[in-house]
Amino acid sequence: MLDCFIYDHVRTPRGRGRSAGALHAIPASELAAQTLRALRDRNDLDTALIDDVILGCLTPINEQGSNIGRVSVLRAGYADSAAGVQINRYCGSGLDAVNFAAGQIASGQLDLLVAGGVESMSRVWMGSEGGALYTDPRVAIDRSTVSQGVSADGLATLGGFDRTAVDEYAVVSQSRAHAAWEAGHFDRSVITVTDHLGAPVLARDEHIRPGTTLESLSALKPSFEELGRKYGLDDVIVSRYPHIERVEHVHHAGNASGIVDGAAGILLGTEEIGHRTGMKPRARITAFTTSGSEPTIVFTGPEVAIKKMLKRTGLCVSDIDLWEVNEAFAAVPLDVMAKFDLDPECVNVDGGAIAMGHPIGATGAMLLGTLVDALERKNLKRGIAVLCIGAGMGTAVMVEREMSA
Repeated sequence: MLDCFIYDHVRTPRGRGRSAGALHAIPASELAAQTLRALRDRNDLDTALIDDVILGCLTPINEQGSNIGRVSVLRAGYADSAAGVQINRYCGSGLDAVNFAAGQIASGQLDLLVAGGVESMSRVWMGSEGGALYTDPRVAIDRSTVSQGVSADGLATLGGFDRTAVDEYAVVSQSRAHAAWEAGHFDRSVITVTDHLGAPVLARDEHIRPGTTLESLSALKPSFEELGRKYGLDDVIVSRYPHIERVEHVHHAGNASGIVDGAAGILLGTEEIGHRTGMKPRARITAFTTSGSEPTIVFTGPEVAIKKMLKRTGLCVSDIDLWEVNEAFAAVPLDVMAKFDLDPECVNVDGGAIAMGHPIGATGAMLLGTLVDALERKNLKRGIAVLCIGAGMGTAVMVEREMSA
């Protein structure tokens, strides 16, 4: 098996996912194309060397449909020989795009790929693609599935995370993201999105609320209490976990991931392609895994994926220097930290999706890029990025920094 190296990564800023958001006028294919052009230009890359571009996208319909991976390649002006494909594993799509690419490189079938994802949540609404998970009641009845918001409250209840705990975590996420921007931690990786005339549109994450406090969050009402109690979804959770008396509803817009637009791309290749092009690797992918988990509390997937990866690699939690755990809801990283007894100072050190937003198809690639940057900045060796996934799944990747980078 060949080593798979990360040579570079870029992302767009995350624009608020609504009609008034800064990126609303930019189609998803153009968001992705701008990341592809940035990777090409900053690495002086002959795109005829690119074998494939793999992009995650949660809602591949309308303008995000018809294989947005290939459409973005064409829009970016890459060589015709660079292929493109779109994948969908819900929130894990952007990271699984990287993992799929890494597998093809490690097997010796391809040499150089771009993997990442894109989502314009202001233009193509989440859930608008339909599907049996959302529209067929037999699926929900047979497998005891509930809405993700209610499921997150179920996770918080099972883990003993009360309203104060999830709100405190949200404040930390906002504070860290703001501090990271002020300190220039994202300067190398975030590109400025421009319009069709080349004028700058957005250069910085738009969703961050640096003035967030525990007091301001306490004024927000739980978002999923009525849905859970009025429509019987709480009863579904209690029937599956009878040791809890009731679901405590603690999540709201302030401690859940923001709806945003954005794209990300990671340049991956063999050691030999680096020598041929003069590119220096920044990190090496040492392991990746995907796992299923029970579909009622869908956010237990990260625990399963991490255990699977550590068992396969023979490593311990203490061998991992930094962690990126997607902040779909505040209870998710809290649960991972509790299950593995992680130091909070090593988890999501530059904030996460609560502060900056969750452009679903792209988020996994963004997490991995943030992890690589943080390992370099802190002169650390090894990290894991992991995401929970709808319908009960988890996906994870482990990287080691190239110490000479």
